[in-house]
Amino acid sequence: MTPTPHAGTPRPRSTGGSSAGSSNSSWANRSGSNRGGFTGARSGGFGSRGSGPRSAAPSRSGSGGFVGSRSGVGYGGRSTGAAYGSRFGGRSGGRGGGKSERIDISRFIRKAPVSTAVTEEIPAYVPEHKFVDFLISDLIKQNITEKGYVTPTPIQDRAIPQVLLGRDVVGIANTGTGKTAAFLIPLIDKVLKFRILDQKENILIVVPTRELAIQIEEELVGFVKGMGIYSMVCVGGTSIVPQLKKLRSHHNFIIGTPGRLKDLIERKALKLEWFKTIVLDEADRMLDMGFIADMKFLVAGMPKPHHTLFFSATMSADVEKLVKDFLTDPVKISVKTGDTAANVDQDVIRVSDPSRKMNQLYDLLQKPEWSKVIVFGKTKHGVEKISVGLQKMGIKAESIHGDKRHAQRQAALKAFKENRVQVLVATDVAARGLDISNITHVVNYDIPATYDDYVHRIGRTGRGGKTGKAVTFV
Repeated sequence: MTPTPHAGTPRPRSTGGSSAGSSNSSWANRSGSNRGGFTGARSGGFGSRGSGPRSAAPSRSGSGGFVGSRSGVGYGGRSTGAAYGSRFGGRSGGRGGGKSERIDISRFIRKAPVSTAVTEEIPAYVPEHKFVDFLISDLIKQNITEKGYVTPTPIQDRAIPQVLLGRDVVGIANTGTGKTAAFLIPLIDKVLKFRILDQKENILIVVPTRELAIQIEEELVGFVKGMGIYSMVCVGGTSIVPQLKKLRSHHNFIIGTPGRLKDLIERKALKLEWFKTIVLDEADRMLDMGFIADMKFLVAGMPKPHHTLFFSATMSADVEKLVKDFLTDPVKISVKTGDTAANVDQDVIRVSDPSRKMNQLYDLLQKPEWSKVIVFGKTKHGVEKISVGLQKMGIKAESIHGDKRHAQRQAALKAFKENRVQVLVATDVAARGLDISNITHVVNYDIPATYDDYVHRIGRTGRGGKTGKAVTFV
């Protein structure tokens, strides 16, 4: 969408409240320059991550003591038992060391129940609402109907009313259960209600990867059709110049990765004082990727009070601490039905001879039912090697990892979504947030570093209530 340029710099106006029920006292005169001093080095290219010691500390450390360079451009592989190396390109301030854990192999095995057993063991969720019941604009309802949505998912059913009331919300749900719409729908309504009052409401959505940012905007575009609501994506891995130019016009929704957002703020192209609402999506992944300083910087620079939403598929102890620091009397909504979706059949494949691992993968891919497969590897180099190897075997495959340019990654995703390739080989850059229809299988070619990573990897299949399969080479 091409926004209509607005005269002057867009600034939110003070307001005495909104019909959505959110707290909107006058905007605090707080500049985005009030950052917590968490700065570090900037790396010009792609760093590496592997086994062994952390790479050398950056030339400039921040006052918060966070060292190691990091990028907002993606996420590479992670070596089991290893400390993180330097982060790729982009802003620094990232955490130098990562986490890994020993995962019991039995946790990779879980048989999905047959359909009759699902009815008996897992009672169907009965939503309290239909989309037409929500106190939202008829324009939104019309676009929801055109998308074919009638009944909200559990997280949507329980979260949307709370967000409409202006409450801070922590939403936890299994991956693939509609968390994005759970915050987009009520926030779009919030923008429309402020417009009726001749006021601007700007929303900042912060995500760990550029793929997730792009996907959220694509979903947003469908919901706001015909409303004159504008959005833009601010992510690393692409030239900052077009983003600087687009920010001269007003956008109701800014969706970005922490490193690029911070860069734009430091260039004074983006001001945190414009925003009274922030969404931290996949907050645990941002914490794990070393974005803690940037997250604190963004939240601290916003006016007070502000509206904060957390949405994720998992909630670690570290993120629980952030919730206490960032949110005010939040409503906690958890609709998880277990660590992994019940409709994903999980099993292991034992590899007795490592030299035959590729052949075992090839044999699986020959089966007719293995029609759309994501293969997860540990490192960028390893992922590229798997992809090239499969291509040499006659398998249509593409790869996605941190060393790929933004355009290359988008082209690979597009080919996979359009079924022009059978296999997408990826690092954990694709483990979160990507909503691609009808993925039949997920293969953990390399064991993930943590069980949370495993949960998100296999969450790429079995989405929307469909059955999926995941196998792990051990």
